[in-house]
Amino acid sequence: MWTDTTRAVHARSGLTLPSDLTDAEWASLEPLLPPASHVGRPRKWPLRRIIEAILYLLRGGLPWRMLPPCFPPVSTVRHWFYLWRDNGLWLTLNHTLLMASRQAIDREASPSAGVIDSQSVKATEGGGPRGYDADKKTKRRKRHILTDTEGNLVHAVIHTADIQDRDGAPLVLRGIIRRFPWLRHVFADGGYAGDKLGDALRRMGKWTVEVIKRSDSAKGFEVLPRRWVIERTLAWLNHNRRLAKDFEQTIASATAWLYIASVQFFIRRIARA
Repeated sequence: MWTDTTRAVHARSGLTLPSDLTDAEWASLEPLLPPASHVGRPRKWPLRRIIEAILYLLRGGLPWRMLPPCFPPVSTVRHWFYLWRDNGLWLTLNHTLLMASRQAIDREASPSAGVIDSQSVKATEGGGPRGYDADKKTKRRKRHILTDTEGNLVHAVIHTADIQDRDGAPLVLRGIIRRFPWLRHVFADGGYAGDKLGDALRRMGKWTVEVIKRSDSAKGFEVLPRRWVIERTLAWLNHNRRLAKDFEQTIASATAWLYIASVQFFIRRIARA
């Protein structure tokens, strides 16, 4: 609950911008970043300021050209964003921080169960892959995510909205087979029921999918076991205005921003602990 006590815990009034990193947050992130090369031209801008610029764009939802002059040049920040996007650094950071966050609360580093769900997001005129969402009656993309039972982001795949949940789930689970070999039990909603998903998962290994359905007699809002965890995670991600819509032209950039939001959440939690 958002109380005076929690406001004090999450307050960021001592920073120049609320999106900036505290010293504790930077201390938890800096060892995971690639070191400077011993050859070539030395770095002109510190990585901390570059990451703070990326987080500023994430939280504010601004385009690249509106980056304030207090940050490094737009070309520099964009170069590092695309470099880390293409070499998979954000995925690696999310993986490492996920295990560290679980160990901080005395859990096994690798989860054994997860929760899967998707979120349909309106696309803009920026172009790129998109599909017609028959439910929303617009062209959209879907953020298909998998979390552990604590709500931490484990893996994410973004695809067009015309792909149903039971068809997109194998895309998500295929990405964690090697990184999380013990995660083989998944909680899901009614959209994942049916033999089609079961047949696809049997070709990938031994999986169990537990479908948690809403009661037919329930009226109004109802908190469902396990499913509320991933709904909360989607709400956390939507606190970043860059994720309010899918502004990206490429799927790779859209996925990178999703992982950046998760990394930001992890380092803040670890720094508070």
